[in-house]
Amino acid sequence: MMATQFGKVGVLFGGNSAERAISLRSGNAVLAALQSRGVDAVGIDINFDSHLIEQLKGIDSAFIALHGRGGEDGIIQAVLNVLEIPYSGSGVMASALAMDKLRCKQLWLGAGLPTPEFVATENEDELDGVLEQLGGTVMVKPPHEGSSIGMSRVSDESDLHQAYALAQEHDSEILIERWISGSEYTCAVLNGKALPVIRLKTPNDFYDFQAKYESNETEYLCPCGLSAEEENDLQALCVKAFKVAGCKGWGRVDVMRDEQGKFWLLEVNTVPGMTDHSLVPMAAKAAGMEFADLVMNILEHAEVEA
Repeated sequence: MMATQFGKVGVLFGGNSAERAISLRSGNAVLAALQSRGVDAVGIDINFDSHLIEQLKGIDSAFIALHGRGGEDGIIQAVLNVLEIPYSGSGVMASALAMDKLRCKQLWLGAGLPTPEFVATENEDELDGVLEQLGGTVMVKPPHEGSSIGMSRVSDESDLHQAYALAQEHDSEILIERWISGSEYTCAVLNGKALPVIRLKTPNDFYDFQAKYESNETEYLCPCGLSAEEENDLQALCVKAFKVAGCKGWGRVDVMRDEQGKFWLLEVNTVPGMTDHSLVPMAAKAAGMEFADLVMNILEHAEVEA
């Protein structure tokens, strides 16, 4: 498509979620890429208040670079649907499901897809016996946050209660998931096809916020070190997990591989990061696609949900 055919494009970023700072970085990178290709693009720092509709007036399509609540959970998608403004990525239902790690895992289980065993609770009194039930080491997560915010890996009863309290700063219902000991991988999906898999290696306990956005010690391996057959199997699993959740356009699926070689689905991200440390641009580059090409490709598939 010609750049002029998009009309005025609003790059939606910022918002008021815990991931605001990362969203600003992603949005500004996307904005610069679109403008470098001659697109009439403007950045809009979204306010989820009475001024929201006014902020969206005058744009012909939207590139959503809002991470976390409001941007990834179906809220902005619903508003854009009502206004009949085409937008990038998944629709309302898929966004809401993907943002809710607990419901997404339940959906995957119903479809027969592998995801680690878990317990969900809103009551700290129900933590007794959870460590033993889930193998001794667990990941404690607030189900509606991204960028590893509020997450802790624990293997001690007292630490479990501290991790629960930290997660409850972000969510009322807490997800406690069996820890999978092994290698972590991520697979970007673009328009129904998997991009090259990336293996993540960090000296931290897990791939946390610091490892994602601040550390220079995190390693991103692409090629990922799997055999061609193993990588194909993982890509097929991630594409299926993406589709089962109803996702479309672009996104990223995070996976662990245990010591027996089995893959376990962790979560799907419908608005992944687009910063200089981000994984989707890295995978796209490995597939021969520069950042601006990736951004244009995502925008070309913007649509209003039927």
